Amino acid sequence: MQSKTIGAVLSLVLMGLGQLYNRQWGKGIVFVAAALVGIYLTVFQLYDHLHGLITLGEQPSGFVKVGKMMKMVEGDHSIFLLIKGLIALVAVLFFLCFYILNIRDAYLVGRLRDEGKSPATFRKSLAALGDKHFAYLVLLPPFIVITFLTILPLIFSILLAFTNFADPILPPANLVDWVGFDNFSKMLNLKVWSSTFVGILTWTLVWAVIATATTYVGGILIAVLIHQPRIRFKKFWRTALIVPFAIPNMISLLVMRNMFNNQFGPINGYLQYFGLKGLPWLTDPFWAKVTVILANMWIGIPITMILAFGVLTTIPRDLYEAADVDGAGARQKFRMITLPMVLFSTSPILIMNFAGNINNFNVIYLLTNGEPVNINYQFAGHTDLLVTWLYKLALNQSQFSFASVIGIVIFFIVASVSIWSYTRTRSYREEDMIQ
Repeated sequence: MQSKTIGAVLSLVLMGLGQLYNRQWGKGIVFVAAALVGIYLTVFQLYDHLHGLITLGEQPSGFVKVGKMMKMVEGDHSIFLLIKGLIALVAVLFFLCFYILNIRDAYLVGRLRDEGKSPATFRKSLAALGDKHFAYLVLLPPFIVITFLTILPLIFSILLAFTNFADPILPPANLVDWVGFDNFSKMLNLKVWSSTFVGILTWTLVWAVIATATTYVGGILIAVLIHQPRIRFKKFWRTALIVPFAIPNMISLLVMRNMFNNQFGPINGYLQYFGLKGLPWLTDPFWAKVTVILANMWIGIPITMILAFGVLTTIPRDLYEAADVDGAGARQKFRMITLPMVLFSTSPILIMNFAGNINNFNVIYLLTNGEPVNINYQFAGHTDLLVTWLYKLALNQSQFSFASVIGIVIFFIVASVSIWSYTRTRSYREEDMIQ
């Protein structure tokens, strides 16, 4: 039997044996030590973590009568068991990857021996690892950090949607159980949840379309107007209209909340000064939605305007000069030259703005807090978006499982709309339009 086969089989039996067979003593000892640590953790730790992940606990915390006294006995915490089980699973995946690499390494070194070449020493192997695979060594630590700090919490939040982790079933006094798709079914079939979900989902989509369209069109129009040759003091207009972008959103929104106050706000004060009746900006469902759209325009238009300024400066002047020769008017030049070029460059940003407006937490939460209250909704108001409803369910009402269901719905909406729309943009299909 060839050395490459024997080495691969031995490394399959126990990590490091193939390296020892190939007379790579240093590497083999390190691999065997890693294998022994892996076996120890598998035997004494892995089963408990995986068992906890499956059962989510068997004994809740509570008082137990010991003799004549009641004693507090600490039991299982379902959420901690879920987290530890996930960490164990991720660690197993990393270990399996390392195990496969160990088999591959033994096979490749054995093949060198079959060809009559001497295997590299441990020192040379380390040097070759630093030379040939330096990029992987640098990328591996951040990849591990991202796995445990980003991907693992994301999986954890998704798994919560398949549990009954919601008030009053809260650990450690109660154990959480797996309930499959029951939460999704309740969200769609129970009237108290389905009416709220459908109402907020509809408003979220309407809000995202209007908020994106108003800021995009407004920003483009202002940028085109300032870019006109007849406009004087362009620097002044650019600077003045960028000021809202420089102010932190939180400050702008809190100021607007006071300005739109029905009783004491200056806007209603000015309307009454001119003999007009004040409007219920924040207390009427319709006007509250108008208010958040106006506030979003104030914040979003400068951003689009800045992007449009950059695109307008890249449009070749030859195109406009040729249009002038052909006798094209201002509207024709805007429709045939300016608008296509701006749309081509900013369509990915337009999609990103749409996705961002679906998750536009700040404007809604800081301006109206989702109010006015809708008595037909479950823990939500007229202006709540899915993301603010999720926040209220998770942090105010401890309905973590339903909040996780909403998070999954938001993810699918944003991902599907973004991918579908982006693949149909000209900037995706015609990368060489601008050269």
